[in-house]
Amino acid sequence: MGESGMDVDFIFKIAAIGILVAVLNQLLVRSGREEQAMMTTLAGLVVVLMILVRRISELFELIKTLFRF
Repeated sequence: MGESGMDVDFIFKIAAIGILVAVLNQLLVRSGREEQAMMTTLAGLVVVLMILVRRISELFELIKTLFRF
């Protein structure tokens, strides 16, 4: 049960970042700051990709441990 709880938290964390970035993007676009809106979107994407890379690294470490390479 601990693993599935971590997975749900992980999904909620990614969703929260996406919602926050979308709201900021809309606010910035409506105020005429399209360049800053684009940078905010890119920053959110980079944060999510960093989180995903960390999780994928953990997966590869688990596989490496299972097969004892």
